[in-house]
Amino acid sequence: MTQVIGKPIKRKEDPKLITGHGQFTDDIKLPGMLFATMKRSRYAHAKIKRIHTAEALKLPGVMAVYTGKDVQDKIKPIRSIWLVPGCNLIPKDRIPLAVDKVNYAGEAVAMVVAESRYIAYDALELIDVEYEELPVVVDQEAALAEAAPVIYDDVPKNIAFTWKAGDVPEEVFINAEVVVKQRLVEQRVIANPMETRGAVASYNPGSGDLTIWCTTQNPHIHRITYADALGIPETKLRIIAPDMGGGFGAKIAVYTEEALVGLAAMQLKQPVKWVEGRQEHFLATSHARDQVITTELAGTKDGKILAIRAKNIANLGAYLSTMGAGVPTIDFGLMVTGAYDIPYAQAETIGVYTNTTPTDAYRGAGKPEASFQIERMINIFADKIGMDPVEVRKKNLVAKVPYTNAMGCNYDSGDYHGTLAKALEAIDYVGLKKEQEEARKNGRLLGIGISTYVELCGLGPSKVAGAIGFGGGLWENSSIRVHPSGKVTIFTGASPHGQGEGTTFAQVVADKFGIPLEDIEFVSGDTLIISMGWGTYGSRTTPVAGGALSIAADRIVEKAKIIAAHELGVPLEDVEFAKGIFSIKEQPDQQRTFKEIAWSANNAWNLPDGMEPALEGQSFFDPPDFVYPFGAHICVVEVDPDTGMVELKRYVCVDDVGRIINPMIAEGQVHGGLAQGIGQALWEQSVYSDKGQLLSGTFMDYAMPKARFFPMIESSFIESPSPVNPLGAKGIGETGTTAAPSVIVNAVIDALAPYGVKDLPMPLTPEKVWKAIHERSDGQ
Repeated sequence: MTQVIGKPIKRKEDPKLITGHGQFTDDIKLPGMLFATMKRSRYAHAKIKRIHTAEALKLPGVMAVYTGKDVQDKIKPIRSIWLVPGCNLIPKDRIPLAVDKVNYAGEAVAMVVAESRYIAYDALELIDVEYEELPVVVDQEAALAEAAPVIYDDVPKNIAFTWKAGDVPEEVFINAEVVVKQRLVEQRVIANPMETRGAVASYNPGSGDLTIWCTTQNPHIHRITYADALGIPETKLRIIAPDMGGGFGAKIAVYTEEALVGLAAMQLKQPVKWVEGRQEHFLATSHARDQVITTELAGTKDGKILAIRAKNIANLGAYLSTMGAGVPTIDFGLMVTGAYDIPYAQAETIGVYTNTTPTDAYRGAGKPEASFQIERMINIFADKIGMDPVEVRKKNLVAKVPYTNAMGCNYDSGDYHGTLAKALEAIDYVGLKKEQEEARKNGRLLGIGISTYVELCGLGPSKVAGAIGFGGGLWENSSIRVHPSGKVTIFTGASPHGQGEGTTFAQVVADKFGIPLEDIEFVSGDTLIISMGWGTYGSRTTPVAGGALSIAADRIVEKAKIIAAHELGVPLEDVEFAKGIFSIKEQPDQQRTFKEIAWSANNAWNLPDGMEPALEGQSFFDPPDFVYPFGAHICVVEVDPDTGMVELKRYVCVDDVGRIINPMIAEGQVHGGLAQGIGQALWEQSVYSDKGQLLSGTFMDYAMPKARFFPMIESSFIESPSPVNPLGAKGIGETGTTAAPSVIVNAVIDALAPYGVKDLPMPLTPEKVWKAIHERSDGQ
């Protein structure tokens, strides 16, 4: 068999999905199934005086109604799993159902379980909740004010935590020739996968086993958390993640609804299903970003950056989510220097509780925020000293790797200047600048944006995780089972949900064993079948789980060579293995196929003395370090001065994501990330009223990018294999989301340069851009 790594092979997963034969959580139908719905608060902050459930219970078909008081002794609060070292953290965990008061609009106050979904929704209307409204605060800066409402009596000034890392001597800023400072806003956004959250729970009273099918990116973490919350042993809880219509980080979080559904199934002894409606998703699924970042940069007049320090005020929402403390601290803070050789850096974060939906990870999770602030500051600095932003980047890009940034991160491999050069050549930057000059003479607003990003991925190695504040390692488990027929099953603790690992992992194993792709099956997302795993997020699946897979495959090949040598009657060193054939080096016609050795391994009568039967391999891979994908993205936009509309004319990206297993899948991941990053830059925003009401709670109010908004993406790659895992992979799922926001904003600000516009907060809607163009000198 020829090599398949590096080939653009069509995804093995797609036929069942595009023909409607996938099985998603809502497709699961069990005998006697009941349906759950959640009663959610219409107030952002209010005392609960009384909940009237009698009328709902009278409705035919209603099996149970649960309130916070009913379950508070039966389900523990859902705790955050990322308690960042060095934070003086006051965690406020998600409670299953509000008991004494609600803290955000959309918080669940009751659950109905009924014979049909329609009856359950009807019953919600019959539940009457008496509230006493309390003062509301939704903005994190306002929440820090002395006179601001306090959400929790034991959290002064609503400060959940403070965190600081790095150090910049004050004299660096005092003595610097140039200092620029800018307040940058990362607006709140909402991940909107095609499939909303859902769960199905089934309980076996005889064995005490509880099975929950749910939309999760990390089934084993859900098992650990829900077993603790429900007070049952891990061995009695099985979590299954079936086919999933996207996650984007929103399904990393461990929520309360799945635990409630599990409790109801245990108590009613019937299967219970809950599936979130889209409007409910807007209200109750974790939001993201919502950070106000003030950055100062010190440099020289000739463009050298000396230091950077960033202060981040992060809106956590009403509770501390699963990864809520880690995203605005570690993920953001360690990457504030970006792809640049900056001698001094400091990052500080204040986490703030507000009366809003809790925030958590979203594609990129902290790295897009870090990249946005440094890439905007590069352009602001370049404007201040009158230098082309490309030249500033060239002057400060990391010149040689491995490289340790000022925050202690070890960039692993690659040519940072090379990716930039390739991107500039691809877009013809010199010619583009001339075209822009001519366009401006004719009144056209053409803008050029650039970003040279780097991101921390491959969460996360134990040896360095604790040292830089992750608080623990996230190794990964993959195993391979070779059946007597020579067919192969891959098992992995990662839980992909659209990224294509069913294909790419099969390519890895097909290359290792020299067997056809169709002989390989892929299994993930089931805690009963897979011993342990830490899930899919942080672009870790291929670098970490794939690394484990590569090691497991090598172990199988080594055992198979011993069996082949035994059968061929020669010493082990005389056997070579290539393209699925074990042969004698000097007598290549004397051979055994991989399939033949698989059969021999499972028939112990002719194995070498002392060898155990079967061909199986497993690895719990704990990489020595993180991986650091990077690249250069350049775009061209044109702004219509009459409407403020931004048209994306060209987008060129050159990414180094290490060794690429499947170029087609890699390109698709870049495209998907770009759509989400550009969506944040131009259209998406979650907006609350002063009363804490979500004003962008439907697709009528929350703008999503459409395919027709984009030009053909001009994507290419440079491969510099990472030394920290056997595959040399760096991860690719978040590159586009990390790079795109700053590229777009830099381009639009460049287009508006004739009007003296220096900065605009995202999203750059037509109204916002039009106002910037037409604003008079008196500020009206």
